Amino acid sequence: MQNYKDLKVWDKAHGFTLRIYEVTKTFPKEEIYSLTNQVRRAAASIPANIAEGCGKNSKLDFANFLNIALGSSNESEYYLLLSRDLKYLKEEDYSELLKTINKIKAMLIALITKVRG
Repeated sequence: MQNYKDLKVWDKAHGFTLRIYEVTKTFPKEEIYSLTNQVRRAAASIPANIAEGCGKNSKLDFANFLNIALGSSNESEYYLLLSRDLKYLKEEDYSELLKTINKIKAMLIALITKVRG
């Protein structure tokens, strides 16, 4: 269908994922196979599903993958809240990442609406 790298939402989601990897480096070592892994997986799932959707042959398939990306965005938002409440994430990092994930969610909703036309 289209090149995912041309989508602003993919670029924003990719940047978010890179930032998540950066901030989770400081999480406790005992969380490496639990919360750290879950946060990273949920974040990476957003741009991955956008990319996969771009490779599909129909708008309906593309919209379905964008919906999966939106679900991963909501999952990521929860993991941010949990990480903050467990004191693994600084308040300023939480605020920055929350603002970014909310922007990504809004962009995804707008793109889903456009694709479903």
